[in-house]
Amino acid sequence: MKRDFDFHSKISKADIYELPVKKFEGKIFVLDSFEKLVKVKDKFKNIEFIGFDTETRPSFKKGKLYNTSLVQIATSDEAFLFRINITGIPDLLINIMENSDIIKVGVALKHDLVSLQKIKAFKPGGFIDLQQYVEQFGIKDKGLRKLAANILGLRLVKGQQTSNWESKTLKQPQLEYAATDAWVCYEIYKKLSRII
Repeated sequence: MKRDFDFHSKISKADIYELPVKKFEGKIFVLDSFEKLVKVKDKFKNIEFIGFDTETRPSFKKGKLYNTSLVQIATSDEAFLFRINITGIPDLLINIMENSDIIKVGVALKHDLVSLQKIKAFKPGGFIDLQQYVEQFGIKDKGLRKLAANILGLRLVKGQQTSNWESKTLKQPQLEYAATDAWVCYEIYKKLSRII
């Protein structure tokens, strides 16, 4: 049977380093106030699917853990960074996460959702974890960096991963990193869902 796709089962670090670095280049909305949330709420009315990710302030002390600091949602050209360490989890975000009509696509979502539910109770609906979704394509390397390389042919730079996500002001490299992770989930799902 002819396959309409050609992905690697596994991909090496050497192969990844051969790929071009890519980051999200669309508009980034930093949502750290009620006023900013109100301005973007209509953008989610007719959306079919979005990339989803979270960031947590790293802990460098044994036994010290922080709550989720940031929730990222992205489409092809817009990224929304919810600074929930400042606002809490707003109703707008709860509505999105519970709405089964909006597909939320991410990697290792179980941990993200459990962490968010510790902050505020909600019933997740419409989530697709790429680590399970890619199995039907014979892909065994399921981390986001390897999925991005294998499926999209791009290299993610993870330098900001352990930065302080609870800083008073997030720096531009942090914003781009956070937006890129959610955007890559969106682009992977968009490509794979067209194949099936």
